[in-house]
Amino acid sequence: MQVGIILAAGSGSRMGGPKATIEIAGERLVDRAVRLFHDAGIRDVYVVLGAWQGYVPGAEIIINPDWQTGMGSSLRVALEAILKNPDYSQVIISLVDLPGMTSAAIRAVAGSAQEVVMGTFDGKPGHPVKFARKYWKEIMESATGDFGARNFLKGRDDVFYISLDQLATGKDIDTPEDLAGLTGGL
Repeated sequence: MQVGIILAAGSGSRMGGPKATIEIAGERLVDRAVRLFHDAGIRDVYVVLGAWQGYVPGAEIIINPDWQTGMGSSLRVALEAILKNPDYSQVIISLVDLPGMTSAAIRAVAGSAQEVVMGTFDGKPGHPVKFARKYWKEIMESATGDFGARNFLKGRDDVFYISLDQLATGKDIDTPEDLAGLTGGL
């Protein structure tokens, strides 16, 4: 069974506040991210929160008490939480600050038969990513700072890269200028 994780614990210091709570077209980014996972057919979705903590309909909340240390700690607490459920065999991970993400992109990564899958945009690695359960502990051990699973992925020859250029955009929003520059399609 597949499970989704949305990393949303950061403070959004360059944005001026947590990105999870930013509204685009009347919908918070965190709610949109959860909806996209559900639309992609992933029923169980976990959201990792930290700087901001609140209710997120349709998702289980995981609080990262060490959110200030970066994405690696959020990934570790999320994987630790889902490891408790033996029914979960694959995890699909995305970030909250990807307003151009689509359910089609999530579905493409989730639907791949490969065990380690990474979406790409313009040939550059991005999210979502998928990992089979057998890798979760190794990912937890290597996830540090703001690198998330990057240390785990570095140098591997078994990563399946799937182009998502026709399905979504991988552009994240980090600043108010990024947000102001959004155009259509959302």
